Amino acid sequence: MIPMKTVKDYIRTIADFPHEGIMFRDVTSLFADARGFRMAIDQLLHPWAGQQIDKVIGLEARGFILGGAIAHQLSKGFVPIRKKGKLPGQTISQAYKLEYGEAIMEIHEDALQPGERVLVVDDLLATGGTCEASIKLIERLGAEIVGCSFIVDLPELGGRKLLEGLGMQVNVLCEFDGA
Repeated sequence: MIPMKTVKDYIRTIADFPHEGIMFRDVTSLFADARGFRMAIDQLLHPWAGQQIDKVIGLEARGFILGGAIAHQLSKGFVPIRKKGKLPGQTISQAYKLEYGEAIMEIHEDALQPGERVLVVDDLLATGGTCEASIKLIERLGAEIVGCSFIVDLPELGGRKLLEGLGMQVNVLCEFDGA
């Protein structure tokens, strides 16, 4: 009997990308396989079944692919959170720290209404900085975060602990050792 594949089985690892010493977890191989992609979308949604979700938030950039598919499945709206300067309308911004320096995430100031319940989605949870900045943006607009779903967690980098420390419910489909 052939063992059933898991989401992790569809993710390829590329050594030394984007630079030496990094083991890059490439979810595009998961996205390219119809069965694997469907499995991932279903599993990202499963913990939130039966909960009211008004909008799905996708974090730049692979979170857009996942968030769009999940929003479609739920028949709900999709809201992108992007890097500074990528959204055309009036935005609010939130800075966050990177390993070397700082970056800024933005959301349209009219993207969410107070009291709306949202699900935050991205492909990878590493240090949690991008998601933490996104949570701050969402909360500034008065929306309530139902939870955060990710395909991959790199537990050694502490992102899940950071988000749970902020009171977030976190769902991850698989983990990989290392950075």
